[in-house]
Amino acid sequence: MTGAGLACVSVQRQAMANRLNRDNPEILLGVLSAVERDSAVTQRSISSELGIALGLANAYIGRCVRKGLIKVRQVPLNRYAYYLTPHGFAEKSRLTAEYLTVSLDFFRTARRECTQLISECGDAGYRRLALAGVGDLAEIATLSATDCAAEVICVIGLDHPSEHFAGRPVFEDLAQALEWANPGGGIDAVVITDVTAPQATYESIIKEAESLGLSRNRILAPQLLRITRAQKHFVDLPL
Repeated sequence: MTGAGLACVSVQRQAMANRLNRDNPEILLGVLSAVERDSAVTQRSISSELGIALGLANAYIGRCVRKGLIKVRQVPLNRYAYYLTPHGFAEKSRLTAEYLTVSLDFFRTARRECTQLISECGDAGYRRLALAGVGDLAEIATLSATDCAAEVICVIGLDHPSEHFAGRPVFEDLAQALEWANPGGGIDAVVITDVTAPQATYESIIKEAESLGLSRNRILAPQLLRITRAQKHFVDLPL
């Protein structure tokens, strides 16, 4: 092979190496979400869930450990447990918001999941719904409800400057929403629609709901928000 040919091969190999070394945000988000959901998750199950090669799943776990996003502990039977660090949780939250705002599949996925979730609410007898979070997802949820037995009656605005959104009244918190809704039949369930900080919004609404007598089982969210329903979702292990 000529010198020019060797140089071309070298450039191609370097370009391939650069691509392999560059994190794919969607895979990284999938790995962090899997670890957050289950500390006993295995590299093989991550590989299967994300549809990637086992070696690639192993590589991403290693990268996450080196970056301080995940800590590893050995557990009995020569297995390992993975935990998100506070840095890993923050990165997962950032990637979730970024993915939801740039994904070309967002609207299609959101419409499908919102329609399914709101239909299930109607089937369960949850007919009067509040949304927690203003934005595209809230608009999609409101639109999806027109085809279902349940209806969106109000929105918890989380600092939204306007008094109305998508034709529904906006309230600063769940307490105000309940006070407004109770004379007309109350609120049966709350659906999280905040894409900026969905986990934080979920936990805030859960805390407020329980203080107001609304069961945490009635605080719902579409799967695309990747919300973890356990209160303790990361551990602060020593580096």
